[in-house]
This record gives sequence, structure tokens and C-alpha cells, in this order.
Amino acid sequence: MPALKKVKTDGLMGGAGLIRYFDVDEGGPKMDPKMFLGFVVAILVLELLSHVILS
Repeated sequence: MPALKKVKTDGLMGGAGLIRYFDVDEGGPKMDPKMFLGFVVAILVLELLSHVILS
């Protein structure tokens, strides 16, 4: 069985030709992470209260 040859490349091949510009605003909804966390906690509390009240 022939030995496998290592292919040497220059640079990173992970991008596959795609370029990302992180400073460009792509739009979409903006929400403060603290507000999102508060919303999730509120949903959890409402779920627990409804489970206690209805059972």
C-alpha cells in the first residue's frame, strides 16, 4: 500500500472563501442580555406557579 503524502497549504482553509465583516450591522431585533434573562426567569416562575396552582 503506498504511503499517504501530506499536503502543505499556505494559510487557513477553514473559511472556504467566505469573508465575515463583524463591524457591519445586519439588522434584526436587539435585546439587552439582562432583559432576556429576566424574561426567561419570569417564564420559569409563571410555569412553576401554574403547576402549583393547577395541581
